[in-house]
Amino acid sequence: MSVFALGAVHSLADVENVSAQDDDTLTIALGTDMVTFDIHNHVNTSTEAIHINMFNYLFKRNVETGEIEMDLAESYEIIDDTSWEVTLKEGIPFHNGEILDSEDVKYTLERVSSDSTLLEHSNYAVIDEIEVIDDLTFIIHTETPDPALLNRLARIGSGILPVDYIEENGFDHFLSNPVGTGPYQYVNWIRDDRLELEKFDEYFGGDISEWENVTFRVIPENSTRVSELLTGGVDIAVNIPPSEWERVDDNNDTYLAQTDSNRAMMIFVRHTEGWPTADKAVREAMDLAIDNQAITDHLLGGAGTPTITRVSPGTFGFAEELSDTYNYDPERARELLAEAGYENGLDIKLHSPRGRYLQDAEIAQMIVGMWSQVGINAELEFHEWSNFVELRNAGNNEDAFILALGNSMFDAFNALDWYDYERFEGQIDFYNEELEELLADAAQNMDLEEREQQYIEAQHLIAEEVVHPVLHLESINMGVSERVDYTPTMDEMIYIHTITKK
Repeated sequence: MSVFALGAVHSLADVENVSAQDDDTLTIALGTDMVTFDIHNHVNTSTEAIHINMFNYLFKRNVETGEIEMDLAESYEIIDDTSWEVTLKEGIPFHNGEILDSEDVKYTLERVSSDSTLLEHSNYAVIDEIEVIDDLTFIIHTETPDPALLNRLARIGSGILPVDYIEENGFDHFLSNPVGTGPYQYVNWIRDDRLELEKFDEYFGGDISEWENVTFRVIPENSTRVSELLTGGVDIAVNIPPSEWERVDDNNDTYLAQTDSNRAMMIFVRHTEGWPTADKAVREAMDLAIDNQAITDHLLGGAGTPTITRVSPGTFGFAEELSDTYNYDPERARELLAEAGYENGLDIKLHSPRGRYLQDAEIAQMIVGMWSQVGINAELEFHEWSNFVELRNAGNNEDAFILALGNSMFDAFNALDWYDYERFEGQIDFYNEELEELLADAAQNMDLEEREQQYIEAQHLIAEEVVHPVLHLESINMGVSERVDYTPTMDEMIYIHTITKK
């Protein structure tokens, strides 16, 4: 067990003494830092990948079968279309010693469902009330039928928080000294440098992990991350670029671990009146100018799948006919620009993160080059990840930005909610009445076969409107030390207990 105490602050020199070669410490190199400890105020998979080890959901998704299983919940019963009774497991401790009860669930889910300023609010707004029956039993009342409720309660925003601890100390204190029920507890966070966790000995699931301590190091530069892996400074490094795959795999002390992802890289554009990208002809020209296959072949080493839908295989509502295909016709792109009044060229700005996604900067640069061939002159502006998130959340983004989105719900609701007007008013401003009605109906349709067809129809409508040019589904490419055994999962979570010593 680490000697660090909950909430303690340590110097960089102290932290450096915890090496990746410490037999009981696992060190993981990330490309970007975690965003926040507010589980309700981010939509960031790499943040949830850390949170998943500190907080528990009522339910969890089995990464092998895709089935929804119990986590904090002992049992549940559907009373009617808008009422779900859930019973908690007994005696589950938080990291501060408090025992989980129904009031913690009520606080957690009603906070996110009632506060429209929280980024996860739209995914929980369907929850009307949590009715507490007793310490272990409660009823989730939804405003409308919600066929995806279990999926919803097994993802970002559903980690149960300790209400007494928060009410006694304040939420700001919680953000700097977070407390959950998970197998690991907080030790220290040096923003943009590292986050440290230690094993929670009283975890209700038992002693499920071989690692006493876990360090997440923030290393934005690909080359530096790879060097740290090869020299033993870290045990696992995320987002290994294709140019380094052979080097990692051929090294005696490391190997490359890969799998498919459900993360779609896209170009989000403004539909705000007066912006050139509000014109469908412009959006279609932007899309037709991009050779998706060239991006996956030359920048992703072939480990990516061109697509024109954000919904991925393995997700409820997937439209297979829109996957593994793309639109590319630069001559038609030039014609469309001329028809839109930009025969002499179009000037726009493209925002892009650097280091958050596999080859994100290189992809942005290649797209700018492709656009220039048809008369779209894009000023490319790179951002450090936290600044990029702040820019979008504040609605200060200009014509277009690159973003790659996963889907922790594995349901089309979560993917297609990004086309909801109200959620992104002032940032994207896309509105289509037919689509709004279709998605609203599908969200509460308890006939799963009919609901699936509604989501497929919605994807075709989105593709026809070229709402946002879609590029490809990413792959997951991790460099791993030979001292550990690790297989990444499609959901991109980093489940520490599944990483074992060799």
